[in-house]
Amino acid sequence: MTPTELAALLRAATQKVFQAHDLDESLIPESVVVERPRSPEHGDYATNIALQLGKRAGVNPRDLATWLTAELTNDPGIDSAEIAGPGFVNLRLAAAAQNQTVATVLDQAAGYGRGDELAAMNVNLEFVSANPTGPIHLGGTRWAAVGDALGRVLSARGAQVTREYYFNDHGEQINRFANSLIAAAKGEPAPEDGYAGEYISEIAATVVAKDPGILDLPLDDAREAFRSEGVELMFAHIKQTLHEFGTDFDVYTHENSMFDRGLVDEAIAELKASDNLYEADGAWWLRSTAYGDDKDRVVIKSDGNHAYIAGDIAYLRDKHQRGANHLIYMLGADHHGYVVRLKAAAAALGYDASAVEVLIGQMVNLVKDGQPVRMSKRAGTVITLDDLVEAVGVDAARYALIRSSIDVNIDIDLDLLRKQSSDNPVYYVQYAHARLSALARHAEELGLGLSVAHLDLLDDPAEGDLIRTIGDFSEVVTTAATLREPHRVCRYLESLAGAYHRFYARCRVLPQGDEQAGDVHAARLALCAATRQVLANGLEMVGVSAPERM
Repeated sequence: MTPTELAALLRAATQKVFQAHDLDESLIPESVVVERPRSPEHGDYATNIALQLGKRAGVNPRDLATWLTAELTNDPGIDSAEIAGPGFVNLRLAAAAQNQTVATVLDQAAGYGRGDELAAMNVNLEFVSANPTGPIHLGGTRWAAVGDALGRVLSARGAQVTREYYFNDHGEQINRFANSLIAAAKGEPAPEDGYAGEYISEIAATVVAKDPGILDLPLDDAREAFRSEGVELMFAHIKQTLHEFGTDFDVYTHENSMFDRGLVDEAIAELKASDNLYEADGAWWLRSTAYGDDKDRVVIKSDGNHAYIAGDIAYLRDKHQRGANHLIYMLGADHHGYVVRLKAAAAALGYDASAVEVLIGQMVNLVKDGQPVRMSKRAGTVITLDDLVEAVGVDAARYALIRSSIDVNIDIDLDLLRKQSSDNPVYYVQYAHARLSALARHAEELGLGLSVAHLDLLDDPAEGDLIRTIGDFSEVVTTAATLREPHRVCRYLESLAGAYHRFYARCRVLPQGDEQAGDVHAARLALCAATRQVLANGLEMVGVSAPERM
């Protein structure tokens, strides 16, 4: 019995109790909270449902807990139900019910941990979207890892996810990029407001090699040629780097296309028609204060040029018209101001503002020998995705960036990520999978097979802890998807690896010496196979490999 199944049993038992005592069933929540107690002495699981509902239903919580425990003990899957404190209920599962989780994992295999509760969501997930003026920096690298992992966990729970990269190829930063390429091609220093680094020189040289006469063109023509060729080369590098990092996108949208396809003009016309765009002081303003913004926003400036938000409005509208019913934007720490204005733009266009979700990520710092790492030869001033992967590899880089909440700044310790020890979180998890794979190979060499026929023999506390940890996986993935927190999967995997290592240290899986293989060995091999499967499933959900050997 998994926590999800236990929660369903608890809700059904609560309904029966409410019916028997003529209580208001509408008070019962759709989902009942089930938790693992910190101390095994308090049982396998605990719930506060009696405390949560007692006073609201007009009864003493301990009385409600008493009725509930009596109902629960009628179920063959519950070994015991006890009241603690003012109304907590501590539960112990019957061995057969608990150990059935092993058989469930082996039966569902790669499907274990997946569900369909988010099937109604058609999510447009936009992340990275770095300007094509340089390699992906460390902040963008964090989004590349976290965004891809979020897409994976959302898909695992049934959502239709479109991963999208918004290619900012419109605006002044592109002009500065082109000017920097021209300067590099001429052997001149980068402009004061331009871009520096080896990549600028490399791109400039490639453009000149392709078109040797480019510097003889009039300045405006040369700038346009360098802009067009340079952006294409830079973005090709970005796409290849992301692909090698395990992050691919379904859609690449060019900001310029919002203007070239007339989508900005269409959105503006729609907002004018609804009176959500008005003219004042020679400019056109979005009536965003009507939808929660602290001020109205200029969409068309008094000089006739579009403000940055004009493209955002058209892009938001385009996403909806392509079928998305939920938009997730993953933005950097300096983009807090976008949250309200994007929601206001959605509302002004007639969409559900609550279906616009903006996730703000914090900074990433690299540390080596206890000191910050600040410089990159290639980019000149910032650490890039390429730098991090070169230093520690794809798996370690992805895992280190995903395993912490995006709400906090993180320090990536390069020395730690190179260690092959339990101090290195990704090594700790991957080693558990490799160790289980080696165990399976050894069992096969000995001619031993697994069996679910005698799971009742798994009665050691370490076995029970490992089984319950396996059973937590689906709920962890659901929570990670619902809260948009894929780091929960990483932390769970570390907990699972720990439970496995403790089990292995305590329980002999393979017979030794002259010992004959028995039913308990077959049952433990089944438990090990289930653990290995869940580790593989979890690593796949964060885009990290599950090695067979290390």
